[in-house]
Amino acid sequence: MASPFRHKLAVFLALLASAGGLAVAAPASIAAPADFYTPPTSLPAGQNGDVVKTLPSTYTSQSGVTSTRVMYLSRDAHDQPMAVTGTVLVPQAPWTGPGARPVVAYAPFTAGVADKCAVSKAIAGDTSSDLVGSVQTTFMNGFLAKGYAVAQTDYQGLGTPGDHTYAMRLPQAHAVLDVLRAARQLPANGVSPSAPVAIAGYSQGGGAAAAAAELASAYAPELNVVGTYAGAPPADLAVLAKSLDGGLYAGFEGFAIVGVNAAYPELNLTDLTNAQGKEALQQLGGYCTLDAVFGFAFKNTATLTKDGKQVSDYLAKEPYASVIATQKIGNVKPAAPVLVESSPNDDVVPNSQVVQLAKDWCGKGAAVQYSPINGLFPFFTHALSGFTAATNSANWVASRFGGQPAPTNCGKF
Repeated sequence: MASPFRHKLAVFLALLASAGGLAVAAPASIAAPADFYTPPTSLPAGQNGDVVKTLPSTYTSQSGVTSTRVMYLSRDAHDQPMAVTGTVLVPQAPWTGPGARPVVAYAPFTAGVADKCAVSKAIAGDTSSDLVGSVQTTFMNGFLAKGYAVAQTDYQGLGTPGDHTYAMRLPQAHAVLDVLRAARQLPANGVSPSAPVAIAGYSQGGGAAAAAAELASAYAPELNVVGTYAGAPPADLAVLAKSLDGGLYAGFEGFAIVGVNAAYPELNLTDLTNAQGKEALQQLGGYCTLDAVFGFAFKNTATLTKDGKQVSDYLAKEPYASVIATQKIGNVKPAAPVLVESSPNDDVVPNSQVVQLAKDWCGKGAAVQYSPINGLFPFFTHALSGFTAATNSANWVASRFGGQPAPTNCGKF
């Protein structure tokens, strides 16, 4: 039987979804063949972002949108080719703005690490992903309502074989930028190769968007990136390893352990765990977001390691410290403007490291606006702030596509 806490939180999140306007008429789901998410035995030769295969899909959140699943080439943490899946969404109404229809790369927030949690599956209605998977549409609908196409990535290892490299800077940034490239290869869907692009994400997606903003000019210089929205980005995993441990959202730290182990198997991170730790990681590998919150809540990682140390103690020492340092965002100047937002009392991603990211970028001469999201409640602040972030991101991106100068407030926060 579900605990009273779990039941109340599930009901609360369901009410949030309802308040976000997710219950709308939509066409019936088109289930994807199981093998769509299986890459070819040998990946085809090609450039980053090249389309491997596509499949007509359904966007169950609203009608009037052409939805196409896409598998495309990208690069992992060691710069090796990999296949990533996602969805390209294009409004069926003609674009009436100047130039080509803009495209927004949407970097999803935490959906989980199991293949069933892939956002391209959740938004098509053909998955057992939990409620959180469908809430992703709150962000996407904001962009679609303005007539923009949306290119959504599943990231490495979500849907496709292998573990998800959760919160890992390079594979996430590459996946976000390459889904834009893939979208531009679908002119039949109404996406132009010359389309201006923007990047947006919240929470895990905020970190992926921020990392993509840093790498865009070097990794994908042909993309005309007009700006990036980074909401509550987890910019410093060393900070999060301490703040999440033993708390309600300890499951997100568990996801990050899965992510580190997937991206850098040479570290043998699982060798540090005891029998209970190995069992916990195996369970986490099958979890979507709510499963991790409920199943891993208040878990202290000291109970999962062989010598009783917390994971953060290991991450502060080599060979782990160097790898964690490479995940830090804020060391590279984004070429295009950025809006960074978070709640001052965020209960998942510490606001201090979000502000530090914005300051780091300011110090490098980037065009940065930092804005606080003032939560209405002292609890579930991170989740609730996401709805405000969805509106803010759509409006800010619209201003960039509209050619308005990006506001900045470096030195004032």
